[in-house]
Amino acid sequence: MFLKKLSLINYKNFSAIDFEFDTKINCFVGQNGIGKTNILDAIYHLSFGKSYFNPIAIQNIKHEEDFFVIEGNFEKDEREEKIVCSLKKGLKKIIKKNGKAYDKLSDHIGFLPLVIISPSDRDLITEGSDTRRKFMDGVISQSDKAYLQALINYNKVLVQRNSLLKYFAANQTFDKTTLSVYNEQLNGYGSVIFDKRIAFLETFIPIFKEQYKAISGGHEEVALVYDSKLLKDSLLTLFDQNIDKDRALQYTSVGIHKDDLNFDLGEHPIKKFGSQGQQKSFLVALKLAQFYFIKKESKTTPILLLDDIFDKLDEHRVAQIIRLVDDERFGQLFISDTHADRTENVVQNIHQSYKIFKLGD
Repeated sequence: MFLKKLSLINYKNFSAIDFEFDTKINCFVGQNGIGKTNILDAIYHLSFGKSYFNPIAIQNIKHEEDFFVIEGNFEKDEREEKIVCSLKKGLKKIIKKNGKAYDKLSDHIGFLPLVIISPSDRDLITEGSDTRRKFMDGVISQSDKAYLQALINYNKVLVQRNSLLKYFAANQTFDKTTLSVYNEQLNGYGSVIFDKRIAFLETFIPIFKEQYKAISGGHEEVALVYDSKLLKDSLLTLFDQNIDKDRALQYTSVGIHKDDLNFDLGEHPIKKFGSQGQQKSFLVALKLAQFYFIKKESKTTPILLLDDIFDKLDEHRVAQIIRLVDDERFGQLFISDTHADRTENVVQNIHQSYKIFKLGD
């Protein structure tokens, strides 16, 4: 699978711009603020129906305009696929495949598998459990529609249960029978999600460790540890144990929406004990493992976006990463960098065809 053409209208800093891409490697070079990352984000948008960097859709419209359009022409399984993502102020976002709009955005997820590696991924280490959980959910959802649907259903019922808890508090009442209906539904969807997360990590962790070893030279031990109260108790038991707490807080304090994925270097959190280089290597290994996992599960080679990959990495680790991607197992790559000469030197050493787009010239 590869992206042949990209057209942007009123997207972020671009009024109108078109690209025709190489089937293997495409590099965007130029000064900071010129829009390199915005082009990568537009490609991400075509795959996921949303921005990687700014979840507030309307803020991706160019200033003083009232709509944006992103159009991509892909080739997948020897078929032409045209994807258009558009948004007009005051209206819902529309995603069309070959001229037909999707009824549900979730139906599009996984059709164009894609992995992005960016300096903003550091949030996975520095932010709370919500960020790491979304990463895990995102990887599984790209190749498992049943998981994505269970997640959507779980979150809908969770909102309803939280609303009921607020209603109880506001009206100084309590109805255990009504609450138990939501508990049963959450238990059903939550059990599916929990089991699939366990199965995912059994496959994913060995791939991740292999990638980290390749990037770091094998001198450090790393671990991903699933942190969930469901490892010890069922969700229904947890609801019973925490009902007083939930009523006081007026929201659901336990469940798969509270799970975490701990990132460890040796036996210690990488957030506290890892150097910047080790943390970046950890994140790159995590994303490359995502790439290989999705490729295996979806039977399609994902597009790989490398946003400012040289940030905070020494030359040895960059060289290790470049050696990893100089491989027929990789499909189409998009790279952004501020240094044109550095980028050209790197891609010239890769035995693949490439195009370099110099922005701002």
